[in-house]
Amino acid sequence: SKAESVMIAGLFLYAARDLAALYRFMGKSAEADRIDGCYADMLKTVEEQAWDGAWYTRAFDAESRPVGSKTCEEGKIYIESQAWCVLGGAGVNNGRARKALQAVDKYLYDRDYGCALQYPPYSTYHLELGEVSSYPPGYKENAGVFSHNNTWIHIGWTLFGEGEKALEYYLSICPSAKKDHDIYRSEPYVYAQMTASQFSPTPGEGKNSWLTGTGAWSFVAASQHILGVRPDFNGLIIDPCIPKKWKGFTVQRKFRGVTYTIEVKNPKAKSKGVKSLLVDGKKIVGNLIPLPAPGTTAVKIEVTLGA
Repeated sequence: SKAESVMIAGLFLYAARDLAALYRFMGKSAEADRIDGCYADMLKTVEEQAWDGAWYTRAFDAESRPVGSKTCEEGKIYIESQAWCVLGGAGVNNGRARKALQAVDKYLYDRDYGCALQYPPYSTYHLELGEVSSYPPGYKENAGVFSHNNTWIHIGWTLFGEGEKALEYYLSICPSAKKDHDIYRSEPYVYAQMTASQFSPTPGEGKNSWLTGTGAWSFVAASQHILGVRPDFNGLIIDPCIPKKWKGFTVQRKFRGVTYTIEVKNPKAKSKGVKSLLVDGKKIVGNLIPLPAPGTTAVKIEVTLGA
């Protein structure tokens, strides 16, 4: 296919940034600089070609026509390109990233069901689009709520310090948080591949349980971005993004053979921002916990939000 995917461009940005950081960690600065150049080229292309005015297009078909654009009659906005462009760093310096997430909130999100894949759904089959338009409106690839894709938006909100939205969105697809399991009609302890969206005749009905990678991504969203405990090449980053009403939490994380007991306090009712960080009682600057001395088996971390 000659179609060009904006989602894949966003994935490229995300991966290139990680790869450059890895090269720098390995001391290969020339390779890191080369990847930085690739990142800059792709970012320029995304911003010049993919921005549609209030969100990022999904793709361009073989005839160079946009998919997921305001110029389309149906399928004007897709979730994937908003998520991955934002996670890849597009739109951060020009306000577009937040606008893209706000567009998801406006057109795709329902707090009882989650985010649909696109809006509006396709009413008829389109040969050039194929499978995405082959299902009834509100199901599967045609504007169903794919659990897997939703998790990327959860992470996106944490990048902007939106702790309430991040948790609300997280709970919107969480099986155990479903209010009516006679409607959900799927196991309350495992993610379904998709849920019939607000655009379907049976909104909220779970489909294809167990057939998804959502569990892994949800764990990443919850542990690494909402609770904010995530690995880095040089240590462990502590960067929570929580609802302001949370007083704090405690989490235990095993990382490179060391058990970290991390207590987070939120005395000023903030969503994001580490004010102070103590490692075994010693204050360190920033929010990166450096690797401990060889032979260390346990480390105690005390974090106060409010920066």
